[in-house]
Amino acid sequence: MTDDTLLKVRNLTLDIPVGGGTLRAVRGIDFDLKRGETLSIVGESGSGKSLTSLAVMGLLGKGIKRSADEMTFEGTDLLRASKRKMRALRGDRMAMIFQEPMTSLNPAYTIGDQLIEALLLHRSVGRETARARAVELLEKVGITAAESRLGQYPHQLSGGLRQRVVIAMALMCEPDLVIADEPTTALDVTIQAQILRLLVDLTREMNMAMILITHDLGVVARVADKVAVMYAGELVETGPAASVFEAPSHPYTRGLLRCIPQPGKTERGAPLGTIPGIVPSLIGEVSGCAFRTRCPHAVPGCRAAIPMRGDDVHGYRCVHPDGAISAEREIA
Repeated sequence: MTDDTLLKVRNLTLDIPVGGGTLRAVRGIDFDLKRGETLSIVGESGSGKSLTSLAVMGLLGKGIKRSADEMTFEGTDLLRASKRKMRALRGDRMAMIFQEPMTSLNPAYTIGDQLIEALLLHRSVGRETARARAVELLEKVGITAAESRLGQYPHQLSGGLRQRVVIAMALMCEPDLVIADEPTTALDVTIQAQILRLLVDLTREMNMAMILITHDLGVVARVADKVAVMYAGELVETGPAASVFEAPSHPYTRGLLRCIPQPGKTERGAPLGTIPGIVPSLIGEVSGCAFRTRCPHAVPGCRAAIPMRGDDVHGYRCVHPDGAISAEREIA
């Protein structure tokens, strides 16, 4: 591991027992994250993005089986770390911003109590010092009259303010890694842009690494250094954001890009692209390319196991070499 590699994940697999067998929710996930980098994991709902982040944080449900060849956080083996060790890491060096702030905040406690809890737990500071830190961070995330907000309850704040509080809470101990799980989904477009800019500015200011989970490629283009595209539990394309957007090599990535308007390319009023079909069942053994039943470029070879192609910088999981699409249109 290089000195600046903060998080390393190799062959992460998550299996969930269900009535009809075993759900192969996440399969063979590999990625690295360096200090100060932003990795965006993108894909449709149900592709395994949130489960991947919960696996890193050690917050999976009891019935979910987690396995990996390697999963380390700056030298700490997350696979073998005790519950006590994980509790020490969470909230201190690793923090998570959840999708819905109203369910992330306890309605029975004031904003102030919830903000200072992490600092009191992980740092040897007094309550007044923790309170001053809470006020400082509320101001940093753009909340006015921060001192008076500490005595309010979550229901007294708007959705945008609640999400800013959750961000401040995640940053109380200045973590090395922040995982933001679709942090703008419940907000209107104007507030979304403000929250995203806030996250980017804070990660750069504090030199934190961030994993941003989203289904919005427009968001990814603005904030991510690296992109990992997930489909049906596995990574189908990874690489620098600029490279993936300029030369997408997997048909699913191209399909996602066609679904959003692109400046200078999409004509006003022109229909956006769609991806036909549905995500296949992941119960039981899963083989070959999971996207082949929806891909107009599928060939019989798509039924076989497909390793990552490309190079160490930009990789993709497709039988077509160098991202070139065969003229054959047979559905596998």
